[in-house]
Amino acid sequence: MKKVSQILARKGNNIISVDASTTVLDTLKLMAEKNIGSVVITEKGKYAGLLTERDYARKVILMGKLSSETSVSEIMSTDLPHIAPDFSIEVCMHILGDKNLRYLPVFDKQDNFCGIISIGDIVNETILSQKDMIDQLHNYIHS
Repeated sequence: MKKVSQILARKGNNIISVDASTTVLDTLKLMAEKNIGSVVITEKGKYAGLLTERDYARKVILMGKLSSETSVSEIMSTDLPHIAPDFSIEVCMHILGDKNLRYLPVFDKQDNFCGIISIGDIVNETILSQKDMIDQLHNYIHS
């Protein structure tokens, strides 16, 4: 089965991040501009957490906070499971399903942040794998 490292290689290493002091409103504007559902939050240049659309809906809107006055550090998710580049896509599917998550941060063996994978990334990788298998079977049948 395919590995997380393959998803990261396909996505590239363009990680969108903001400092923990950034307002939620400014972060949402960036997310809309980049058409993304999550953004990495950093403190002193290091991974501190992840802000998702779900965090915004549940921790700002439902709590009656103002996006323009709330920093992302107040609502970011910090308790996400860490995965490694050598994790299989199947393991990630189980983690996402068991914990009802949409995003997983990836860290190497030295605990350096490598990137984020999403449920969408896993679905796309699964579809590509299935297409490859279909093509191989098609070629086998016609050879």
